[in-house]
Amino acid sequence: MNIVKTIADLRAAVARARGEGKRIGFVPTMGNLHAGHIALVKKAGQRADFVVASIFVNPLQFGPNEDLANYPRTLAADQDKLFEAGCHLLFAPSVEEMYPHGQEQQTIVRVPGVSEGLCGASRPGHFDGVSTVVTKLFNMVLPDLAVFGQKDFQQLAVIRTMVRDLNMPVQIISEPIVRAEDGLALSSRNGYLSAEERASAPALYRTLCDMKEAVLGGQRDYTALIDRGLAQLQAAGLRPDYLEIRNAPDLQPISDASHELVILVAAFLGKTRLLDNLLVDLTSPAK
Repeated sequence: MNIVKTIADLRAAVARARGEGKRIGFVPTMGNLHAGHIALVKKAGQRADFVVASIFVNPLQFGPNEDLANYPRTLAADQDKLFEAGCHLLFAPSVEEMYPHGQEQQTIVRVPGVSEGLCGASRPGHFDGVSTVVTKLFNMVLPDLAVFGQKDFQQLAVIRTMVRDLNMPVQIISEPIVRAEDGLALSSRNGYLSAEERASAPALYRTLCDMKEAVLGGQRDYTALIDRGLAQLQAAGLRPDYLEIRNAPDLQPISDASHELVILVAAFLGKTRLLDNLLVDLTSPAK
């Protein structure tokens, strides 16, 4: 696996691979890799001949009171995991390489509609930072395909919309959430949890599962269902940021015509903000 830190070296390496007729797959990350990230890299390896991963803790998507300074940076361990997963090229740029003219002068890519509400309401400007850095990375790598995890469901929807609206020739592939044995969605931020908090964290997934079971069982009073879910989270010691049920394909409010739903949740456990979601297909029989 080659490691490059400049855009020029990245482009040269990708150009060589493309010149050999290879299909380029891309997995953008912020590092501190876990099994969820590795699943993305392996999926890219199944669909492409040459896999590029990036590790860049993007300051543009962090708010003033968020954890940019403390975000875990584990580059050496990440390199080993990427190599073992079959990654061919790692791009690990500096902030100065990505934003040579400063963040204040950076052109911003904003995806209206799908970026609003949910995490977009809780973290103003977050998705502008995400869509901007992903646009830049796509322009640097020029991948044929890119793989994103479903845990950040709204982010995935933002990227899909951005690629569609800006006519980017990149196939966006999603990978299901990778979970710990007790159901907690894997996340770099899980490392912030104390032992006691980690023991309480699976309540997030259990609440989603209970809600999904109720919907598949015929419950259609979604307001009452959400209220019950919020109470369940609070009883487990979590502080809900939001708990919503949306139309899965476009994240719009559900209607009588909706048959693919997604239950989305963000909640604080101590100082750690956890995300999760669960898809509900109303055409599937209840189990």
